[in-house]
Amino acid sequence: MAGHSQFKNIMHRKGAQDARRAKAFNKLAREITVAAKSGLPDPAANPRLRAAIQAARQQNMARDRIDRAISSGTAGGDGAVYEEVRYEGYGPGGVALIVEALTDNRNRTAADIRSAFTKHGGALGETNSVSFLFKRVGAIAFPAVVAGADAMFEAALDAGAENVESDDAGHEVTTSVEDFAGVRDALEQRFGVPDSARLTWRALTLNRVEGDAAATLLKLLDQLDDNDDVQTVEGNFEIPDEVMDGLTA
Repeated sequence: MAGHSQFKNIMHRKGAQDARRAKAFNKLAREITVAAKSGLPDPAANPRLRAAIQAARQQNMARDRIDRAISSGTAGGDGAVYEEVRYEGYGPGGVALIVEALTDNRNRTAADIRSAFTKHGGALGETNSVSFLFKRVGAIAFPAVVAGADAMFEAALDAGAENVESDDAGHEVTTSVEDFAGVRDALEQRFGVPDSARLTWRALTLNRVEGDAAATLLKLLDQLDDNDDVQTVEGNFEIPDEVMDGLTA
């Protein structure tokens, strides 16, 4: 019986991993489609598309799936028409959250996001209701192997970046919105295609969250991440390591 139970547990975990992988691929494909539609279908001439394809390859998405997503976004493609939508609100513990989505049905997505916030004790607000607590920046990530911390800092500074943070995992270069494209292109020419390059939201100050509020916040984030329309979720929260370890044990 124990062996049977263990086998079922393994199959359940594998099924859950496959489902998460499928959802991740759907989100990546949607970004590729929108990127292709927003500019030329040639990644060499479309930095957003180039970054989207790079992200998909890092997740081992099949080449034919990438090609289909590009075709869906080009003239004559038969893919759905997606639009970029931003939602803002407060979650458990007074945490401010910004949710960015790509959707082909604004009413459906808004209802799903609002339901998730409400279910977990939060409240969805109007546009710009929490964005004043964040700064819009460019974020460019490179693996650690492409350069040492000093070399990356000097190159990023010369290119016009605002900040560089390096550790054993890699380098993250921060830029202003206006300088993002120029810095990205300069660093890509020197170090190769980055792991990721996108505009994002950075909290100006962090809200420490513990106890039940932290547990409920993680559930809300999981539900938002599980939504196919949601691309990114940014928040101004900080959960202490010991609390996170207890919640994920």
